[in-house]
Formats: sequence, C-alpha cells, structure tokens
Amino acid sequence: MIKIMKYGDTPNNEIFKRSVPKVDIEGIVAGILADVRENGDKALLAYTEKFDKVALSSLEVSPAEIAEAVAAVEPEFLEILREAADNIRAFHEKQKRNSFILSETEGVVIGQRVTPVDRAGLYVPGGTAAYPSTVLMDAIPAKIAGCKEVVIVTPPGKDGKINPAILAAASVAGVDRIFKVGGAQAIAALAYGTESVPKVDKIVGPGNAFVAEAKKQVFGVVSIDMIAGPSEILIVADGKTDPVCAAADLLSQAEHDKMASAVLVTDSAELAKAVSAELEKQIPRLERAEIARASIDDNGKIIVADNLMCAIDIANEIAPEHLELCVDNPFDYFGAIRHAGSVFMGRNCPEALGDYFAGPNHTLPTGGTAKFSSPLSVDDFVKKTQFTYYTRDALAKVADKVAYFAKKEGLTAHAKSAVVRTEGIES
Repeated sequence: MIKIMKYGDTPNNEIFKRSVPKVDIEGIVAGILADVRENGDKALLAYTEKFDKVALSSLEVSPAEIAEAVAAVEPEFLEILREAADNIRAFHEKQKRNSFILSETEGVVIGQRVTPVDRAGLYVPGGTAAYPSTVLMDAIPAKIAGCKEVVIVTPPGKDGKINPAILAAASVAGVDRIFKVGGAQAIAALAYGTESVPKVDKIVGPGNAFVAEAKKQVFGVVSIDMIAGPSEILIVADGKTDPVCAAADLLSQAEHDKMASAVLVTDSAELAKAVSAELEKQIPRLERAEIARASIDDNGKIIVADNLMCAIDIANEIAPEHLELCVDNPFDYFGAIRHAGSVFMGRNCPEALGDYFAGPNHTLPTGGTAKFSSPLSVDDFVKKTQFTYYTRDALAKVADKVAYFAKKEGLTAHAKSAVVRTEGIES
C-alpha cells in the first residue's frame, strides 16, 4: 500500500527520498564497450545471440522488412502514428534556432551559425516491449534539425525481427537506417562504429541500466542527451480532484518499472485516503499489476501539505519528470512551478497524452535533473559555431585594450598577438 506522509511531521529525508537502482554494472559495461570497439560486428552478433537469444546473419533492417511491417500494422494505428507525428512536428518546428550576425560597429562582424550534427543515433527499447512513441519523439526533432542521417538501434525479438510498430513509426518519422541490436553493445556500435553500424555524433533515447551506463561511459567520444533514470510522475492536486483519475494517472507511470516513482502531493487529507483506497482497487486489474504493485509499495508516496503553494514548493524540490497540476485554474499556479520536465495542466490532461500524442517531447529529465536540464528538443541535434571578423582599422582601435587585458592574466604572447598587426613585434 502507498505511504501517506504529512509534510512537517515526516522527516524531509523521507519526503524527498528517491528510488536509486542498486546495480553495479560499470565493469560489465566497460568490457562490452571494449569488445565491440575491437571486434565490431562479430561482437554485436555474439551479444545478440547471448542476450536476445537469436542468431542473426546481418544486422541492418532491409527496406523490404520495413515495407512488410508497415503493411502489417492496423490502418487505424498507422493513421494515429501519422497524426501524432504531425503534432510532434508542429511543436518542434517552433524550436528551430536561427543563425545571427551583428555588425553594429564599423569594421566588425560577429555572429553565430547554427548547424545540425551530421548523424544522430537513436536507441529504442525493444524485445518484449515496443515503444513506437520513442521513435517519433526522438527522430522527428533530429529530422527538423537537419541531420543528414538518423539511425535507430533496437533489439530484435527471438524471431530475429523488429516489432512492426517500431518499424512503422520509423517509416512515418523518416528514419534513414535501422539496426537489430540492443543493450550496451548497441551504444558501443553507435559510439565507435562497426562494419555495419555507422559512428554517430549524438546518441539519444531511453534504455535499461546497461544502456544508461553505456551512454555515460561513451560520453566525450560522442554527445548524449541525458542519463535517464526510472520513470516519475508527481501530481499536485486539490480536494476537488477525482481520486479515480488521480490513481489511474499514478499507475500510468508505476506500470513502467518496479523502480518507477509515483507521488501525489495534495492539500486534502481526504483525497489522500481516497486515492490510496482507489489504488488498491485498480492495481489488481492491471496487466502489469506485479510491476505497478512493487513501484507503488516501494517508491510511491502521498504527501499531505498545508496548502497548494506548499505542495508546489515540495514539487519544485523533487523536480519530477512529469508533473500534473490538477486544479481548476492551472495557469494561475504555473508560474510558481520552476522545476519539472513537462507539466500537464488541469483536470483533463493525463500524462499519457504527452507520452503519445499532444506534441511536446516525452524524453524528459529524471532524478531531479529537471532543476538544470530540459526535455529532448531540436537543440539536442544542433551545434553553434561563433565567428568574428575585424578590419585592420577596427582591430587598431581595440588592440591595446586586448593586450592590457591579456597582460593582466600574465599571457604576454596573447598581448603581442593583439598588437603585432598594428605595431609590430618589439625586438
């Protein structure tokens, strides 16, 4: 049963305690990365046979396999994929950054040029689970950014095939190449390149603890989006909130993972009790009841606060991945929310709407990192290059100042380089 805590009476270390996976896999992952770096496709095929229980003769998904998958999915689902993609595309198009030039001073031109990374690699969980939504959320911003090539890695099923829903989503999103490989070995392939899998510049997408650790270890060789932890939802709700809806929304994240965190913060003790009771009714009805039960019992909590502003303060300290603001006039409170990956406003906006359809990205900061990081966006797939141009006369006007500054830092070669064009180098 979920724990109910009264803020002010319960120690803060309990209120703000986080679920932390207890796995020591650093060495295992390092070994996999080294093996793939040295042995390429041979290592990938061996790990696929070991972990996914399938012996493959080739790693890349063929155009025929993609066409077969698109034909196999229900027309209704294909239409929903396309509509969701349109929503995601419309939202992310607004994130595009423009290059700029400043030339307000005579003889001086400075600016910034925005260019996409050449190749982006997307990790998509697969095997027993299929997440076509992840394909749309990760591939569409990369395409909008202008990446020349977008590559997916995802583990195959025991039949050696990729789930048709993933391939259909990849087709809708315009993915260029898809490879049948998962786990830390897939991250290694993207980071270092193999005979089949091209080396990428940026790796994005969620995965298990091995995938997260692999992304952490290859950072610096390539860029990554974030180190994703277990899923999180926090609901700020007043006493008028429907406990049936609140419980359902908490379970929408609890069913992800036994380590997932589902939290309700409310100013109503009555709602706290009602949601607790409703969870006990709904959990046994779930297909993933065992996972949801572990998540709610081990990591779930209901925090009763004195008022809604106190509840929002608690939410800001937790900085959740998903935050639902279940009140009558959510925009009146939105300005007080400083730290959250994505905010769902009002009583008719379940978090699942953002997972699949609304348009904002669902790849979000977890583990409190919303205090300093952002959802996946077009920005993740571009880089900025600065440029500076001065005429000789413009340089002459400031060279002494540059040299003076450089000497303050003890860097006399810097100083000389600033004045040499106008004064020459002293012998």
